[in-house]
Amino acid sequence: MSGNRIVWLTTADPPDSFPPIDTALSEPEGLLAAGGDLSSERLVQAYRLGIFPWYEDGQPILWWSPDPRCVLIPADFHISRRLRRDIQTSTAEITVNRSFGEVVAACAAPRPSQQGTWITEEMIEAYSDLHGKGWAHSLEVRDRDQLIGGIYGIAIGRVFFGESMFSAGPNGSKFALFALSQLLDAADFALIDCQVVSAHLQTLGATTIARSEFAALLEESCNPPSAYSDWPEHAVSLAELLPD
Repeated sequence: MSGNRIVWLTTADPPDSFPPIDTALSEPEGLLAAGGDLSSERLVQAYRLGIFPWYEDGQPILWWSPDPRCVLIPADFHISRRLRRDIQTSTAEITVNRSFGEVVAACAAPRPSQQGTWITEEMIEAYSDLHGKGWAHSLEVRDRDQLIGGIYGIAIGRVFFGESMFSAGPNGSKFALFALSQLLDAADFALIDCQVVSAHLQTLGATTIARSEFAALLEESCNPPSAYSDWPEHAVSLAELLPD
């Protein structure tokens, strides 16, 4: 890569044939490559290297590695006094991998602040395939059997790569990220990748680190590149997950 040119991948290129992440463009921030496909093998390799796909219908597949990177250390999730009170009084329960398709569909649904969605049908199919192979996971927040929030992403080694979350009720996405953080902290996960920083994520404890530091953490925490399967088998109440 040189100047403002990016590498174009083909479906024949090996899954790990991405350019070095430090060659990503500064404008648009983090754009690294285009093309290729969304095979499970290529996606797992991409995430291990600190790369993720993000594009809209009508565009080629675009691969990104922004600098800095937004991350959340599971133990650093910020539980405000108000959120703690809401968790203590909530009747919501948490399940994992019960409704992957429903969570992804809810994340892909139009939102008032957005036009369209980056979760295309091609993306849905690819991540559903990853879910079937044990790489992608969903966490659901239900209150009286109604799905009020959720999050999905990919777990490789001791890193959870968050893709999207949604809220269909009060605190739905906060409850989801809180529960995920507590479960991953108990499982000794190193971090949750949040990709791009937002004010909302920062209020919940997310921070930014240099891309080079992020890559070093992945090298340490995603090897060996194992799938994670030790999730709760039964529903868990939110209050059960509150730390002392």
